[in-house]
Amino acid sequence: MSQALLDPLALEEELNEEKKEPDRSSLWEHEPLAQIPVKVLRGHADSVSSCHFCFHDTRLLTASHDKTDVETGAQLMVLNGGHSGAITACCLVPEENRVITSSWDKTVNAWDLETGKLLWTVMQGGLLMSCSVSWDGKYVASASDMENALYVNCADTGQRLHYIPGHHTSTVMSCRFDAQSQHVASVSADRSIKLWDLCSHKTTLSINSAHTNVISSCCFTQNGRYLCTGSWDRTLQLWDVQTGSFRTRGAEQLSKGHDGSVSSCAFSSDASVLVSGAYDRTVALWDVKGLYRTLVLKGHLDWVTDVDMSADKNWVVSSSKDCTVRLWNIEQHESIPAVRESRRAHGHEPHILQCEECGKVFSLSCLEKVNFITKCVFCRLKTPHRSLPAPPPL
Repeated sequence: MSQALLDPLALEEELNEEKKEPDRSSLWEHEPLAQIPVKVLRGHADSVSSCHFCFHDTRLLTASHDKTDVETGAQLMVLNGGHSGAITACCLVPEENRVITSSWDKTVNAWDLETGKLLWTVMQGGLLMSCSVSWDGKYVASASDMENALYVNCADTGQRLHYIPGHHTSTVMSCRFDAQSQHVASVSADRSIKLWDLCSHKTTLSINSAHTNVISSCCFTQNGRYLCTGSWDRTLQLWDVQTGSFRTRGAEQLSKGHDGSVSSCAFSSDASVLVSGAYDRTVALWDVKGLYRTLVLKGHLDWVTDVDMSADKNWVVSSSKDCTVRLWNIEQHESIPAVRESRRAHGHEPHILQCEECGKVFSLSCLEKVNFITKCVFCRLKTPHRSLPAPPPL
């Protein structure tokens, strides 16, 4: 098994000079009618199961089902040989050069990114579908199909701290820590959602029949208030787990965004945008406040298996069963007519302007007064006293 650490900004080798029909499965491409620049990263020989931004969004971490080293592209390091089965997930230990991986070989592994060496390996009780590292870097959670269990291990040593058999009544598909590192959310093929409290060692929240089909993924907002779940029923649900308002009003639903089972989801750092991937081979961007889809990213030739978004919301990364990772530049997506039309239809159309100083396009909320602002936020920050409107006369 191999996991790759990629530089998302490095260029691939130049294409052969002789003119050929482009290979649609492997383009460093700008499709003729595409309005979102995309870079295709190739280096895995089998389905890519997991992808994440790391090191302040300067690197990409990916994991695959393949059994060979990565040989092409902008790869920086390959961690190979630690698993004997398909790798299902990978994640970085915050502030440390360590990577955690889970696999169908029933093991969780910890790797040193400086040396590439395996630090520890732990055998769990069944095929592992997912793994997650707590935000404080202390714990590793993994989800299993054997005994429908959830495991929590020490991130430093691999020592098992908690074993929760029968946590669900069917395979545990995914698990995620909240931002406070106090709870582990898990979702299952039994269509249920559970929250495990690390302090009380108890299940503090259980939602049955949360979807009408298998729940495949989940993610928290950074403030821990909302949990998003994605399902094979082609929908995503937003649960206010902090106030529990879903108990009386139900969850907020994001639907009509995918034509296939939802495989993955991730919030932006400010929770204003949600990105999702699906088996219909597309990636979708959602306006969280308005609960509607703003943009669809197309190009993968097989199931999209995982997605992530950079902290500045300018980049989306997606992995696929087509053996590729795609890096999408969505920095200017607000100016795309389809996005503007979607926002207009929901009463949230931003004002699109061109900065008088640097010339770049930028957007303003419809609540802001356009007449007062002629520069983008970066130019305004350089000369704040010149960018502010004059005070009203006394």
